[in-house]
Amino acid sequence: MIRHKLICTVFLLFSASLNFCLRAQEVKKDSVSRGTANRILTFSGLLQTRYSLSLNRRVDVAGKNIDSGNCVTNSFSLRRVRLQANAKINAHFDASLLINFAEFNSSNVNNKVLENAFVRYTLNRHLHVIAGQYRPFFGIEDLIPADLIQSLDYSNQYNAFGSNGWQSFQLGMCIYGDLNKENKMPVRYYVGVHNGNNRNQQTDNDNNKHIYARIEISPFKRTTIGVNGGSGSTDNRNGYAWGGDFATDLSLSNRLSLKLSGEYKDGTNFSAFKSCGGIHPLDQFKMKGFYVLPTLKYRCMGKQVSSLQVSSRYEYFDENYKQPTNDTRQTITPMVAMEFADNFSALLQAGVYIDIYKTNIPLTTMYSHNTAIVQLQVRF
Repeated sequence: MIRHKLICTVFLLFSASLNFCLRAQEVKKDSVSRGTANRILTFSGLLQTRYSLSLNRRVDVAGKNIDSGNCVTNSFSLRRVRLQANAKINAHFDASLLINFAEFNSSNVNNKVLENAFVRYTLNRHLHVIAGQYRPFFGIEDLIPADLIQSLDYSNQYNAFGSNGWQSFQLGMCIYGDLNKENKMPVRYYVGVHNGNNRNQQTDNDNNKHIYARIEISPFKRTTIGVNGGSGSTDNRNGYAWGGDFATDLSLSNRLSLKLSGEYKDGTNFSAFKSCGGIHPLDQFKMKGFYVLPTLKYRCMGKQVSSLQVSSRYEYFDENYKQPTNDTRQTITPMVAMEFADNFSALLQAGVYIDIYKTNIPLTTMYSHNTAIVQLQVRF
C-alpha cells in the first residue's frame, strides 16, 4: 500500500514537473514571438518638386548654350521622390533601404534608383559597422540628408567627387563611433573601404578598393571640425583625395540663429583621366574646390510659418586644375526659404544658380548662365 502511494506520488510529481516544463517552453515560445512582433519597421518619404527658369536667352533649362532652334528655358520637374524603410531588428542590428523613384525619369536608371541598402551593427557608442550600399563619410555633405541641406542642392564638388567614387552612394563597409568618454569633448572616427565604381554595380571594376578615414572633433557646442583622406584606383592605377570642413550653429537671439559651414577638397579625377584615353599620367588629373555657406534663420511664432531662412553659398571648383582646360567654375546660390513645419517637413525654397566660367565654350554646358529655381519639399 505504501509502495503504491509512493509510486502514485512520484507519478504525480513527474506529471507536475513535465507540465511545468511544457508550460515553461510555451512561455519561452511566446516571448520569442513577442520579440519578433516587437521588431520595429518604419517608413518615411520625401517629395521635392521644382520649377526651373533659365534667365539667359540662348541657354536652356539644363544650362547648355543653344545657337539656334528650339530652346526649352523653363520646366517643371521632380527632383527627388524617395521612399525609405528602416528596420530595427534588435538592440544591435538595424537595416535601411532608400529608393528614389524620380530617377525613373532618366533614360539611364539601372544604377540610380536604389540609393541606400545597408545593414548596421551597433555594439555600443564606440563601435558601429555598416555594410552594403551607403554614402561614405568623406565630408560634411555626406552626413546631411538631401532633404535637410541648407541650400537648393549639393555642391559641385560633391557631385564631382561622387562620380569619381569618393562620395555619394558606394558599395562597401565602414566602422565608426566615438573615441572619447561621455561628457568629454566629442571625437568621432570613420574608417571605410568600398569598390569606388559607384552604386548598383554587380562587381568592382578592378581588384583595388577605395579606402578612407575621417576624424571629427567638436571643440565647442554645436561646432564640428573634420579632416578626411583616402586612396583609390581605376584600372589598377592609384589616386588620392583629402579635405577638411567645419560647421557651426550660433544662437544670436531667442529667435535668430546663424549656421555657417565650409569645406575644401582636393583629389584625383579618374573620370577626366578615362575621357582622355590615358594619354597623360594619372597624377596630372586633379580636381579641387571649396565653398562657404552661411544661413540666417528666424524662428516665427505664427501658426502657418515656423521659420524664415536666407542663405547664399559661394563655391569655387576646378575639375581639372593640372590641365589647360576651362574647368574653373564659380557658383553663387542666393536663396530664401519658408518653413511651414519643423525640421524641413514642409519647405518652400526660391533661389538662383549663378554659374560663372572662366571662358565660355559655345554649345556646351560650360557656359556662364543664371537659373532661377522654386522648389517645394514635403517630408513624411
